[in-house]
Amino acid sequence: MATTEAATAAVHCDGLVKVYRSATGETHALRGIDLVVRRGYVTVIAGPSGSGKSSLLRLLAARDRPSAGQLSVLGIDVVQATSRALRELRRQQIGFVAQRSSASLFPHLSARDQLLEVSSIRGGRLADADVSAALAVVGLQERAAHRPGMSSGGEQQRLAVAMALVSSPPLVVADEPTAELDHANADLVLTALTGAARAGTAVVVTSHDERVVRRADRVLRLRHGVLSSETERAGTAMTLIDSSGRLQLPQEALDLFPNGRAELRVADGAVTLTPPQDDP
Repeated sequence: MATTEAATAAVHCDGLVKVYRSATGETHALRGIDLVVRRGYVTVIAGPSGSGKSSLLRLLAARDRPSAGQLSVLGIDVVQATSRALRELRRQQIGFVAQRSSASLFPHLSARDQLLEVSSIRGGRLADADVSAALAVVGLQERAAHRPGMSSGGEQQRLAVAMALVSSPPLVVADEPTAELDHANADLVLTALTGAARAGTAVVVTSHDERVVRRADRVLRLRHGVLSSETERAGTAMTLIDSSGRLQLPQEALDLFPNGRAELRVADGAVTLTPPQDDP
């Protein structure tokens, strides 16, 4: 587990809401998220398709603004910040891996030059040995001269992860970073992300992949735009209660309340929910 010093907050969310508007109406992707993302941890956001994972990830990476609520990323108020300030924040302090890996790459540059370019953007300059080492971490040392168009989808995905980790940014956000990888290459990527967290980076990943979930320090499960549970490594799963008092029950608990009603009792420091006596 990460040290106390490393596990400081990188992101604060309070009552985070995201609404998408179209000609056919509104879609509520996120419905009031309260969340703190800590440095030194690999945090996985899991949930079914349509649960709001990608919407939340874009907000955490400061690539979008919330419709309502408060969001602070690396000390920057995303709601109030200028577009220029957010652009500089993304370029210099946040490593981002898009779900479509090619969107994270420069199409005209070789793998080696991709890393050099990102290093320059973040204010540094990698030595040749550092470039080789960064590519070796994700198994691409033999592909240093290849441009994205010469690489497979899995190779592009691994290169996008290597680029996100260049110069050790304080926050790395990755959307399904193992989706196109076999077991061996997924393990390389997960080892690289875990290593970055151990060095003090806040790593946030969305995934359906149980390989990723098993390697996480913290797993947050999202359902219908609300965080429904939280599990820390070697810990017990917890149901989350948001700032308005809402909670989400797991399906096995919901099955006990088929009519959506419950009797609530507060006594002796405990809260008990039971099906109403008059329910069939």
